Amino acid sequence: MSDEPVIYKAADGVAVLTINRPKTLNAINMEMMAALEAALDKAEADDGVRVIVVTGAGDRAFVAGGDIGDLDSRQGLAHYEEFAEEIHRVFRRFETCDKPTIAAVNGWALGGGTELVLCLDMRIVADTAKLGLPEITLGLFPGAGGTQRIIRQVPLCRAKEIMFTGDRISAQEALEIGLVNKVVPAAELMDAAMELAGKIASKSPLVLKLLKRTLLHGGDMPLAAALPYEQSMIGLVLDSEDAHEGCRAFLEKRAPKFTGK
Repeated sequence: MSDEPVIYKAADGVAVLTINRPKTLNAINMEMMAALEAALDKAEADDGVRVIVVTGAGDRAFVAGGDIGDLDSRQGLAHYEEFAEEIHRVFRRFETCDKPTIAAVNGWALGGGTELVLCLDMRIVADTAKLGLPEITLGLFPGAGGTQRIIRQVPLCRAKEIMFTGDRISAQEALEIGLVNKVVPAAELMDAAMELAGKIASKSPLVLKLLKRTLLHGGDMPLAAALPYEQSMIGLVLDSEDAHEGCRAFLEKRAPKFTGK
């Protein structure tokens, strides 16, 4: 396997970004973050890519967290201005990416690993995986967006328990609280992720982009503002060729051919 910190492969409308630091359980460092962003740049710039899958190399870890030795060497202001600034920016780019994203969680997803999962649209998880935000056990707390994203995605009392105790949770527990979409046998993980990616890649990339923006921005608005925002966005969709292609295909009883226009 390549020694690049992130391996990029694309085929059939799906780009797979594999975090490739298996000797450190795919721990996050500055080099890996730069490579992850470069891979995202490549996927976003390729019109042939409609869905992005993120996974980890090996069968032990998706991302086991940050580099603890590196964290221990940092002081507050330098950390804020350097690593924290970078990880927040890159993770936000994944969260706001116009193309649908899928986490294929192949093993440990702890600390920054769970924080990355929280940024991705859908999550397929191996039954052997463990997730969690264990920073409290190090005298820290989640600092890559985890405190804010998890309380918006799972019940608040459960989010607090996960962060206050630092306990690891099983794939099944993650499914039960709505943190992930699906749990599959580890040997079937990539097949399941690619099946979901392929299903989504067959849809209109333009409509997916506008739908993602509607969900992302509308979710931060009060309902009274979000509803007219949705109304304006669906108006944009109806100006697209894909919307009318989809309607005509339904009436003609055939599969639609979406072009992204």
